[in-house]
Amino acid sequence: MDWIVVRGARQHNLKNLSLQIPRDRLVVITGVSGSGKSSLAFDTLFAEGQRRYVESLSAYARQFLNQVEKPDVDSIEGLSPAISIEQKSVSRNPRSTVGTVTEIHDYLRLLYASIGRPHCPECGKPIRPQTVQQMVDRILALPEGTRLTLYAPFVRGKKGEYRRQLQELAKKGFLRARVDGETIELTGDLPRLDKQKKHSIEIVVDRVVVKEGLRQRLADSLETALAVGSGLVIVAVAGMPEEILSQSYSCVDCGASLTEVTPRLFSFNSPYGACSECTGLGTLRRIDEEKLIADPAASIDGGALAPWRNGTGSSWRLSMIRTLGRAMGFSPDTPWRDLPEAARQAVLHGLAGKELEFKIGSKRSTYTWKGSYEGVVPMLQRRYRDTESASVRAEIEKYMSIQPCAGCGGRRLRREALSVKVADRAIDELTTMSVADLRRVVATLDLGDKERQIADKVLQEIGDRLGFLDDVGVGYLTLDRSSASLSGGESQRIRLATQIGSKLQGVLYVLDEPSIGLHQRDNARLLQTLEGMRDLGNSVLVVEHDEETIRSADWLIDLGPGAGVHGGAVVGEGPLADVLARSDSLTAKYLRRELLVPVPPRRREGNGERLRIVGARHNNLRDIDVEIPLGSFTVVTGVSGSGKSSLVEDVLFRALARHFYRAEDPPGEHREIQGLEHIDKVIAIDQSPIGRTPRSNPAT
Repeated sequence: MDWIVVRGARQHNLKNLSLQIPRDRLVVITGVSGSGKSSLAFDTLFAEGQRRYVESLSAYARQFLNQVEKPDVDSIEGLSPAISIEQKSVSRNPRSTVGTVTEIHDYLRLLYASIGRPHCPECGKPIRPQTVQQMVDRILALPEGTRLTLYAPFVRGKKGEYRRQLQELAKKGFLRARVDGETIELTGDLPRLDKQKKHSIEIVVDRVVVKEGLRQRLADSLETALAVGSGLVIVAVAGMPEEILSQSYSCVDCGASLTEVTPRLFSFNSPYGACSECTGLGTLRRIDEEKLIADPAASIDGGALAPWRNGTGSSWRLSMIRTLGRAMGFSPDTPWRDLPEAARQAVLHGLAGKELEFKIGSKRSTYTWKGSYEGVVPMLQRRYRDTESASVRAEIEKYMSIQPCAGCGGRRLRREALSVKVADRAIDELTTMSVADLRRVVATLDLGDKERQIADKVLQEIGDRLGFLDDVGVGYLTLDRSSASLSGGESQRIRLATQIGSKLQGVLYVLDEPSIGLHQRDNARLLQTLEGMRDLGNSVLVVEHDEETIRSADWLIDLGPGAGVHGGAVVGEGPLADVLARSDSLTAKYLRRELLVPVPPRRREGNGERLRIVGARHNNLRDIDVEIPLGSFTVVTGVSGSGKSSLVEDVLFRALARHFYRAEDPPGEHREIQGLEHIDKVIAIDQSPIGRTPRSNPAT
């Protein structure tokens, strides 16, 4: 069928709607807010498409899926499998990133596992495994008549006597060994080694001369040496430097080794690849010293330290601080900001290794003990680590903030994964690039012919997906960007790019106002993306108010004429020219410029006071100073990714929320905010949906 035929749609405020929607076209549903656009697009067409798909599955599979109720509609014919792309974050999971959502990180893992070149995590030198046949070929490449000895490195720079181990090797048939550079007979008296010194022991496996017919004997000797030497063999050629060949990923210089290089090694969601300290999150909760200080003007006795301000355990702790004060020459009655820096550091972090005599008591009894002062920060970290009480952990989390992991530096992966490189770049170097920059790097990777042949398909897939992301206007994002930090428009465009990459055909895509939050430059890219999805052979249904999108539609459906009970009817449908000809269409009147949004005749001058943000450096903000007049309507604009949300939400709002309400979220990096005394309170209104559950209502 060439049409999606809807008959008798009565979902929500739809008034027994019947209409035809062309397939494989870009269709825009418009109308005033509340006229029934989402009721038609999402609650009728998409819901019925989902319901039919679920009904086509087996009874066993359906029990794991949410049952979708049949929308209030008589019939829908010609309906394709439907995919909804709404304006909401892709995932709130802290492990989800742009790279994982778009599956580009999965292809990067495959790329590094297939052609990555391992390097030593300690010294950075390249290391590579060799098969026995490769070792044989390497040795047979020497000039004929070359004499060489094969040694199996049994001990490499370790303390011990090793007398019993050498006797066992002699029983297995090995006759000679090289101990600390000197060759000895294992069948005779063994030397006594000093167990307090480090020794190197190499077992002599074979002595050969390079000649015709040596291949099989050489292969057998190498296998024996590799078994004794834990995957290493030393080839000593007379008159030449010795060479160490490795069967595994191990460094011949410092002994560091790598596990098998597989795709899971490069996944921060796998225990085989994730940093052991942060388990792949890249961040850890740490005690924030700023949150510990409740009032710098108060003394320790007066409640300067937030954890003890409510009196919990104060007598015990404060008695220890008084002892510390006597030892260091400061008084707990002194205001915190007037204490010497050494005293403040000692109170917060303790005096490790210095024993003090503490005393606590009353008129009846006194308790005295000796020990070291632990410090507020180590004490809270210890309690947070050891406690099993959720309430205690929640209380301590008030004084913590999220900080980069010290073990991996925020890179999420273990050192072994980061030491594998492609074109001299570790995988995290690629994921920290913007999509646009990474697209250029992938297209120009310096690879050999063999590497290019192995990775050709993977590189093509990575390049295509990066191109889709760049084309929809999110080329400024990095693959390691957390998906929870994306705006609704960004997450929607990422899903669009992912759908383009899947190259499905015959699908009904339903989108919810994709132009929200987009600069006009990016809006044009979005329209090109939607047209590209249509050209693949899909039906694209868009709920939209944007004029440029409306004028680009192949087919337009105008609902109205009003909102709520006054809406739910088709005011106009067909090509743009047909809708423009309708005299009863409010949308057409604005498109014909008969109605306009009036420009205010004058601007408010404000109350004369200003907020001044000084030195904002969060994300891509470049140490900027911004003044915002109070008592007026201020708009912050710019192209997508220019730093608007970083300035207003991450820096300004979080700083105000912490100042007025002691919010836990730390503000973005900045020096200071001036003019806070001119504000009474702060209210933030974001784009989070109120709720679609039956119990939600506008009052909530």
